[in-house]
Amino acid sequence: MTSAPLDGHDPARRRFLALCASAGLGTAAACTPVAPRADRRRDRPLLPETEQDAPGTADWRIRSAGPPDAVTGYTDQVSVVPGQECGLHVSTTAASFRVSAFRVGWYGGKQARLVWASPRIPGRAQPAPHLLSATRTVRADWPVTLSLDTTGWPEGAYLLRLESDTGHQRHVPLIVRSTEGAGRTVLLHAPATWQAYNRWGGYSLYAGSSGAYATRSLAVGFDRPYDGNGAEKFLVYEWALVVLAERLRIPLAYTTGVDVHRDPSVLSGAHAVVCLGHDEYWTPEQRAHVTRARDAGTNVAFLGANTCFRRVRLEDGERAEARTVVCYKTSYRADPYYSSDPALVTTDYRDPPAADPESSLTGVLYEGYPVDAPYVVHTAGHWLYDGTGVRDGEGFAHLVGVEYDRVTPAFATPGPLEITAHSPLVCEGRPSHSDSAYYTAPSGAGVFATGTMRWVEGLLAGTGELGRDHGMDARTRAFVTRTTENLLRTFARGPATRHAPPPVANAARVYGGTA
Repeated sequence: MTSAPLDGHDPARRRFLALCASAGLGTAAACTPVAPRADRRRDRPLLPETEQDAPGTADWRIRSAGPPDAVTGYTDQVSVVPGQECGLHVSTTAASFRVSAFRVGWYGGKQARLVWASPRIPGRAQPAPHLLSATRTVRADWPVTLSLDTTGWPEGAYLLRLESDTGHQRHVPLIVRSTEGAGRTVLLHAPATWQAYNRWGGYSLYAGSSGAYATRSLAVGFDRPYDGNGAEKFLVYEWALVVLAERLRIPLAYTTGVDVHRDPSVLSGAHAVVCLGHDEYWTPEQRAHVTRARDAGTNVAFLGANTCFRRVRLEDGERAEARTVVCYKTSYRADPYYSSDPALVTTDYRDPPAADPESSLTGVLYEGYPVDAPYVVHTAGHWLYDGTGVRDGEGFAHLVGVEYDRVTPAFATPGPLEITAHSPLVCEGRPSHSDSAYYTAPSGAGVFATGTMRWVEGLLAGTGELGRDHGMDARTRAFVTRTTENLLRTFARGPATRHAPPPVANAARVYGGTA
């Protein structure tokens, strides 16, 4: 079974309905077509800007998740290019279910658009997952339930919503990626980190079925659903930034860390790369490609903390490339590459056998968890804070958390670097600081790191949108939103040294040579 866009004149849709009829599903349940879009062409993908004035829908959220086995699923690829088919694997205890594909964006404040919807599809409860004992990797390996034909789907971030006939729902994230990013701001999604924390089937890179770290997975695979609502990490740490970036109408491109690992061409000529709220797990290839982009003049924004902290490998699955995220962490001596290729050993970047702290790229170094502290502005006159009205020393409660970074001159730190926020905190009884920092590279690229994992969540502060805002308020939302707008608009123009004042190096003064 294949999918097609919501366009009543689309030949792919007619093929889809014919397939549904041949499968005994009928056509009466097919979605109501919308007016055809004049710019829907077959010879090139639809770029994100074609969506700017399209109608949206507010009905994209999960209304009732139900039991974990009510309905759930996964795709056989973390991303596709427009027009590429993607297998969807679904398990449900219901007799039937439907699938709706929502593209995330501004859409006049509705924040998503329904691009495609399936008819009713017969449901089936799939077998229990199996465990690969050597690495404690959970695999569902369910058969393909239907094939999604993404012809006519604009580039962007998508939420596939599965809905059983009992009314229960789950999301499945999918990136319809861009093949070209020249002159654009590339949004870099983080499926390797989503998967690292995924406990579906009882195992993640953090704990085994007993909850113990010692029995955690050493490798986790994409051939299984995500736990919870199906897209928690995307919704908490990425979704709000996508909505904001699309509202600003800057030229955008979409990709993932998995894709940049395999093919960095989307970064060629890009004006900016934006790493989102929690992007912890990077391969050496991904890191090298982003670093080379910076060195060619591409601005880089790190809108979280703990970024590029873990070195991982991507290994192929039985049916597709890069379906397994490998990270041995503290068990790195058991990594098969420990003796033969230390640079590929999967542990923290700052640790042996091939230490290479992330600060050489990000400008800041991950320091701790958990923390909850105010974000304290240090250089209110910085262009990032234009229009916010902030003063030096002004704070925003709860914006620093739950993990944080700081400038640590004892490690490799690019320069000139300016600390724009310097936030006192106490983590596990130890006083320290979280830092926001901005530096420029010889290529003219600007690099900004927020130093807090709650930055993207701050875009929703006080709204109750995700059911959690850590006590952040509307004042914090206004500050984070305006600062992020300044950042995105400036970085979207090209190398920052051409468009913004240079950083005023102040790390030595802030830390007094004791950092």
